[in-house]
Amino acid sequence: MVAKLSDVAELAGVSITTVSRVINSYGSLSQKTIDKVHAAMRELHYQPNAMARSLQGKSSQFIGLIFPNIQNPFFTALASEIEQLLFEKGYKVIIATSANNVEKEQQYLQMLVANQVEGIITSSHNLGIASYQDNFLPIVSYDRHLADNIPIVHEDNYRGGQLIGEYFVSQNAKNLLVLCDNDASTSPTSKRYVGFADAVAGKSHLLVKNFDSNTFVAPADIAAIVEIVRTHKIDGVFAYNDMMAIQLQNALRKANLRVPEDVIVAGYDGSPIVQQLHPDLPTIVQPIHEAAQRLIDVLFAEINHAALPELDVLPVTLHRPE
Repeated sequence: MVAKLSDVAELAGVSITTVSRVINSYGSLSQKTIDKVHAAMRELHYQPNAMARSLQGKSSQFIGLIFPNIQNPFFTALASEIEQLLFEKGYKVIIATSANNVEKEQQYLQMLVANQVEGIITSSHNLGIASYQDNFLPIVSYDRHLADNIPIVHEDNYRGGQLIGEYFVSQNAKNLLVLCDNDASTSPTSKRYVGFADAVAGKSHLLVKNFDSNTFVAPADIAAIVEIVRTHKIDGVFAYNDMMAIQLQNALRKANLRVPEDVIVAGYDGSPIVQQLHPDLPTIVQPIHEAAQRLIDVLFAEINHAALPELDVLPVTLHRPE
């Protein structure tokens, strides 16, 4: 069981306030009292949390990260980049994954506040959480609209969708399927599907199916998509992310459909590991380092009550298989 501040106080025979004063080097205390508290902390293996360190106006030097799913290589890469950049600034991160579980995300938000993180970077896919509407912590969002008062860092989603659409047109794909995670919100991600539709308008037939992008797609859903490809003679599929695209590539090949000769499958994200392991996958490459740096710049502007940096969209590129 993890030791609490009250456990240290009881073992040392002092008040909780005294333990807090020892931890924060605040006030006048005898060396005997200080030694008793430190001895109790060692015996109980007690580690002061960020809240204790933040008392008396001290910085916790912790930043909270909330991402939907770090099994997705893109979010793994983005979290890693943010962690490294923050480490260079003398900060550490607490990472939480929320998937599509609203209650889980609420609890993580409460935990981050309790530990007095100085700010939060989030790419939550759980929309309408009241804690974001009423937040008092500095928060910056990546690619999602969570509340009107939360700034958003995002790439050129419209251009990303447009580039994929132009690629399909250049490959003479006529019957297209879009596997979409559009949640009907005003999040910037919705623009990628608008860009795609605009690029193929009048040149290809378009079919749209909605899926949950927070998880790996179930085998039954993959099988259903393969059947749609067969039934509608689909020759091009735009998946909402690279994980989905790779899952579908594998399933189509098992069903004796050639990729890309019979069906072109394109993804979105372009994380380094996917480009290395699946260089045959057409995908939109998002600028991970630039996004991480922009998120941190915006967050620290909020923390320091400074003017926010320019929130212009970050550019994306198309990875074309050689």
